[in-house]
Amino acid sequence: MKHIIQVYVSKGDKYYVAEGVDLPIVTQGKTLDELVENIKEAIELHLEDENLSDLNIAPNPSVLMNFEIPSRIHA
Repeated sequence: MKHIIQVYVSKGDKYYVAEGVDLPIVTQGKTLDELVENIKEAIELHLEDENLSDLNIAPNPSVLMNFEIPSRIHA
């Protein structure tokens, strides 16, 4: 049973974009704070009226965001 829902985040030209790894969701936001709220809403809407055990998802799962750092940044 999954206790963590994973989301992949990247930065576009104007927006941050989030794509679900475990769920078929996509959303965007102008800021990371806006994106986080949009991710929560997208997950809630996707799971609304779903039986979580049928999807192998534990009640009240955590959300893990993986953020892609653009390659033009050098460490």
